[in-house]
Amino acid sequence: MGRQIHAPLTLTDMHPRTLLFLSAAAIALVWQLPYGRQLLYPLTLLATFAHEMGHGLTAMLVGEQFDQLLLHADGSGVAQWRGHPGRITTALIAAGGLVGPTVAGITLLLLSRSPRYARAVLATLAALVTLSVVVWLRNSFGVVFLLAWAVTLAVAARTLSNTAAAFSLHLIAVTLCLSWFTDLDYMFSAQAMVNGVAQPSDSAVMADAIGLTYWFWGGVIAVFSLAVAALGIGFVSRQPALK
Repeated sequence: MGRQIHAPLTLTDMHPRTLLFLSAAAIALVWQLPYGRQLLYPLTLLATFAHEMGHGLTAMLVGEQFDQLLLHADGSGVAQWRGHPGRITTALIAAGGLVGPTVAGITLLLLSRSPRYARAVLATLAALVTLSVVVWLRNSFGVVFLLAWAVTLAVAARTLSNTAAAFSLHLIAVTLCLSWFTDLDYMFSAQAMVNGVAQPSDSAVMADAIGLTYWFWGGVIAVFSLAVAALGIGFVSRQPALK
């Protein structure tokens, strides 16, 4: 009998579920490295962008005006909105930023379940990032950073294979889903530094608007983010991959 020769397993041969767990493991591993956070700096800033867009889009959903977004090199950002919100509306806008990265990450995971459409999702994401720059970004660092991301996403959509594109989306999505963990100190703080200036944290804004304490609302958001991320990742991993 002739000996069968098996070709080595490649990225293209892997099931999307495997890619998802590899993405999560890669992000968790890099975070533990001595310079892991520096290596993930672009993804960290992308999570900040998702956080601030969460504020702005929530403000729009509750009938307020989303004016502009600032993104700073220290990893902080500001979403400036205006209107006459009540206490509950104010708390919802504050919470929108805290859960924004998790919601964005789960959305990307759901959209990238099929490697066949992954490149289209990358191209769409590049277009949405570019649109946000045109409509809301108002500081030079934020504009340059996000346009660089948009170009990177567009090039990836153009040049990567379907499976490699899906893996890239999984990396971005998992980072967004897990970014709440790196924000725990912010969730349980009364203040935050934004471009070197102390401002009330979102948890403190919620406490001021509807009562209780900032650490209580920080805990609520942390539990909610963990539950949504776990349920979302679990759901995507259990579902058969779309063709």
